[in-house]
Amino acid sequence: MADSAMPEKFWQVVMPLRPPDQPVGPTGGHPRVLNSVVLPVIWYVLSTGIRWQDMLLSMGCSGRTAQRRVQEWQRLGIWGAIHELFLTLLHRDHKLDLEIAVVDSTFVPAPGGGEDTGPNPTDRRKTGTKHTLLVNGNGVPLALLTTGANVSDQQLLEPIIHEFPQVKGQPGRPKTHPEAAFDDRGYDSRANRLILRWLGIEPYIALRNTEHGSGLGVIRSVVERIIAWLKGFKRLRVRWDRLAEMQHAWNSLAMSIICFRLWID
Repeated sequence: MADSAMPEKFWQVVMPLRPPDQPVGPTGGHPRVLNSVVLPVIWYVLSTGIRWQDMLLSMGCSGRTAQRRVQEWQRLGIWGAIHELFLTLLHRDHKLDLEIAVVDSTFVPAPGGGEDTGPNPTDRRKTGTKHTLLVNGNGVPLALLTTGANVSDQQLLEPIIHEFPQVKGQPGRPKTHPEAAFDDRGYDSRANRLILRWLGIEPYIALRNTEHGSGLGVIRSVVERIIAWLKGFKRLRVRWDRLAEMQHAWNSLAMSIICFRLWID
């Protein structure tokens, strides 16, 4: 999933969303690096996990320039808009079923700490981050929530469900929530079941302290596959960025790339 070279078609689709390139001012100065040059560098960093300072200038810009552009676009809401665009295209082309949502989480180490990190209870309390992923029944990534590794799954089910996107692309009002949610036993609690039913979502959650074999694994395998695809982006295997806004940008771009590849498939 993590080819390091950005396809030209990806740029063609997202180009209308990018900010306009800024011309040189009346007093002259060095021209600002074009967005069409910076985006492939950002894609390359996400895919390879290379450090910003190790980026070769032969790619068209320095790593620091690309880093600043990631933050700038996150503050402008562009990364989220790109993800929303590909969800809309998938929905328009009848490749996005929004009846079912599936949730799961994964841990990644965060050696440098930072925002949204905490002691990982599964890794000798080393500093880490937890990514909670929401996908549809076909495995299309709909939302990705980043928290400290010490936050309980039970606390994260409601927040990730509220991240369910209202996707356009078909006639009628966009859905505000799925019809059913499939989750593993880590999300099992009476409160979560009540909240889901109050929202009009039928909960299918494996019971805690019971043997495996609930049958939900067949449906939930789609979210495990997308987690594996996300970790194909080496920048997401280890949390190096201390700022939450940087991590949120990577989350949105990674989901956008997966949606793009599902769309053109």
